[in-house]
Parts: sequence; structure tokens; C-alpha cells
Amino acid sequence: MCMDKISSIIDLLTSLANKASIHMEFLQLLIKITGIAILTEFAVSVCKDSGETAIANKVDLGGKIMIIAMSIPIISSLLETIIQILP
Repeated sequence: MCMDKISSIIDLLTSLANKASIHMEFLQLLIKITGIAILTEFAVSVCKDSGETAIANKVDLGGKIMIIAMSIPIISSLLETIIQILP
């Protein structure tokens, strides 16, 4: 049931990315980052429900670090675009 919703969202995002001439690599990165955020939140919730708050905090930190590491190409591309716009 969820996969139908997810596939329609991905199709919409792909269509919008094509119209806006956005590189598909950036769209793939955004989808992966969103997946990491969802899985990290799920893992944190499971750890907290099990009473393992310390492990939940470590999983949360690890997820955030992975997201930051994966978003570096998007951030660098954005900074390059800003530098090109500035005189």
C-alpha cells in the first residue's frame, strides 16, 4: 500500500526535476537522504521503546552524520551556483 504512494511521489519528483533541468543525481541523493532519515527515525524509536536511550542517541547521531556526508555534493553545487551569480 505504501509502495504505490512512494512510487507516485518519485514519479512526480522525477517529472518536476526534468522540467526544472535538475540533475538526476541530485534527485537520487535526495531520495536516499530521505530514506536514511526515515530509517534512522524508525531505529531510534525502536531503541527508545526498548529502553536503550543511549543507543538511540548514537543511532540518531550516526544518521545525521550520514545525511550531512551525502549532502555535500548538493551543498557544493549550490555554493558554486551562488559564486557564479555574485560579481
